[in-house]
Amino acid sequence: MNQLQIIEHQNQRVLLTSQLAESYGTTTDVVTKNFNRNKERYQEGKHYFTLEGVEKKEFIDQGQFDRGLKNAKTIYLWTERGAFLHAKSLNTDKAWEVYDSLVEHYFKSREAKPSALPSNYKEALLQLLARIEENEKLELSNKIKDQQIAELKPKADYCDLILKNKGLVTISQIAKDYGKSGKALNNILHNLGIQYKQSGQWLLYSKYQNKGYTQSETIDITRSNGMPDVKMNTKWTQKGRLFLYELLKANDILPMIEQNLSLN
Repeated sequence: MNQLQIIEHQNQRVLLTSQLAESYGTTTDVVTKNFNRNKERYQEGKHYFTLEGVEKKEFIDQGQFDRGLKNAKTIYLWTERGAFLHAKSLNTDKAWEVYDSLVEHYFKSREAKPSALPSNYKEALLQLLARIEENEKLELSNKIKDQQIAELKPKADYCDLILKNKGLVTISQIAKDYGKSGKALNNILHNLGIQYKQSGQWLLYSKYQNKGYTQSETIDITRSNGMPDVKMNTKWTQKGRLFLYELLKANDILPMIEQNLSLN
């Protein structure tokens, strides 16, 4: 088999009808008739591509092709699977031998491991089916990874916002991330057994103390009667903010940024 001109379309190697016919030791008319007789078995985009009009012109402009191709109304480009169906239609020893050579030296990437040459049609079919299944598994694996990344991305986005803020934050500031008031969020945390209220100040239950979740600040105030006094104000650290994020999410309470992303 002569050295084939390498042609690529949509990130995969393909063959012209003339290349396929020459490789299989037949004519373009035979390849075309085989295609027309079994057209229902061929799927465009899977076994072949058709180029017409502007797309055909752009394709021709990218390579060195003979005059006959330029004058053709439609250009057919055959994929590895399309080459297999043509070998099946011809069903000659030469066709199967050439098909396997095409797979090994033209279609298959350099990184792929070489497989044993099929000795008959059944072995060639089994090899092709094995490659198809491997590709489908890889495609499914990639889709699963994409979904997992998409599911984790909202959490990463919100955590990034938290980690960028190195200071203390009030419960009202955290509540705003969830579209709630500070009073409402305090009540939620109370119902979840995180904190209790004493002398007008929210305090953590003992199991959550000494974990670095909060810091209390003393604020000087003036009472309505003019008397000076002090008030304790509890603020949350970024560690505490992350703790609240995990806690609330476990109870189906999401920050606004994740609520918006989940609707898209």
